[in-house]
Formats: sequence, structure tokens, C-alpha cells
Amino acid sequence: MSEPKPDPDTLEALRAEINSLDDAMHDLLMRRAEVVHRLGASQAKPAGTVLRPGREAAILRRLLARHSGPLPRPALVRLWRELFASSVAQQGNFSVALPADPALARLAAEHFGVTTPQRQHPSLGAALAALGHREASIAVLPWPRESDNAAEEWWTRFDAAHLSVIARLPFVSDREPPLEAAVIGLHPADPSGRDATLLRVEMDGEPSRSALAAHCGSGRVLIMRRGPGFTRALVETLDAPPAGATILGRYAIPERGTK
Repeated sequence: MSEPKPDPDTLEALRAEINSLDDAMHDLLMRRAEVVHRLGASQAKPAGTVLRPGREAAILRRLLARHSGPLPRPALVRLWRELFASSVAQQGNFSVALPADPALARLAAEHFGVTTPQRQHPSLGAALAALGHREASIAVLPWPRESDNAAEEWWTRFDAAHLSVIARLPFVSDREPPLEAAVIGLHPADPSGRDATLLRVEMDGEPSRSALAAHCGSGRVLIMRRGPGFTRALVETLDAPPAGATILGRYAIPERGTK
């Protein structure tokens, strides 16, 4: 009688296979870190552009498009977000300024990595000031909402000549997230291949929301505020900005609602 073949699905066999896969992934991670080190040493990137939110978005879109199997999409994204964070940390000091808000801090940590230093400030203005004074690499602020009070409406007084909105968080979510955030940088974002532009638009009188949107092509009016004799709006558009609009930034369009 022949000996029975070993069961490939025994606990020992499966653990051995996982160990082998872990070693292979570890080897690739070490190789990736070495390439990042060479990239940083080569000075191939323009000064001040260690963070590349457009390229990160393009990488995640490509991986999500090819993804299959039981590994959840959020887990895949989380793994690569930590890889991105380690790559940025390799290339220079990187820190985040944000107003004191536990939920916002969690969202920032999920996107920029759990070991990335955060500096919490007493207000939105103080967080932006820290960025302007080069005390932080980026600032993370709550995404503007219609319900915001005047103190929270950072977009109305945003210094677009020196700052730029470079990302909208979270980038990937299987449902509409309870909290969104804007990432502010000192340099414009690199293109991701599918991007939106954020505008501050002012028009005389009291135009309707639809008239404001039409003025901006494919624009979507996010917030509209009336003033004495004028209307100010925050608009997201895929088209070229209309004359007179202030460009607050550009960012990769977030991936929403796909499992």
C-alpha cells in the first residue's frame, strides 16, 4: 500500500506557506525602501515636493482596479498608505499641523501614517500659520460645510498666493464618510489623471446656485454665502476656471462608494 499524500492544508503546511510569503514580501519591501533611498539621494525631485499626492492617488487607483480576492479594499489602501508614509519619512522631515480634534487627528493618521508627527493647534488659523511659518510640512483642516460658522470658514480668507489645497480626505471610502478634510500644502499637487479644482468665486448681486455652477462650467457649488451686494461661493470644477475666480488648489478626485 502506498503512503497517503500529506495534506497541503494542514496547519503546519499553511503556516509554512504564510512564512514563505512573509519573507518574500519583506524582501520586496526592503528593495522598495532602497529604491526610495536612491530617489531621495538623486535629487531628481524638485525642491519641496517630497509629498506627491497625485502619484499616490494614481498608484492606489491602479492597485484597486487590479485587486481581487478576500483581502478587503480598505486593508489594501491602509497597507499602501503606510508604505507612502515611510517613503516620505525617508526623504526628509515631515509633520502635520491641524486643529485640536481627535476625529481629524485619526483621519490624518490613517492617510499620512500612524508614526508621522502631528502638531495640534488651538484653531484652524493657528494650524495654517504653522504651515506658513514652515513649522509643519502640511496642514489638515476640516472640509468646508454649509453649516460652518464664520470662524471655521477658512476658505473665505485662504491665502491662495502662498498655499494650495492638495488633497481631499479620505481618498478611498466605500460610503460617504462622516468626516472629510482638506490637505493644505506650500506647493500645488502633482496631477493624478483625474483631478478637481477648488475655486473661490465672487459674483455681483444674488445669483442662484445653478447660475453660479453654470458660470464655472461643470462646477458644483459646495457652499454659497451672501454679502452686501455680492455672493461668494466655494466651487469644485473639472473644467478650466472662469475669469476672475481664485484657484484654491487641485486634488485627486476621491474614490467613493465602490466595494
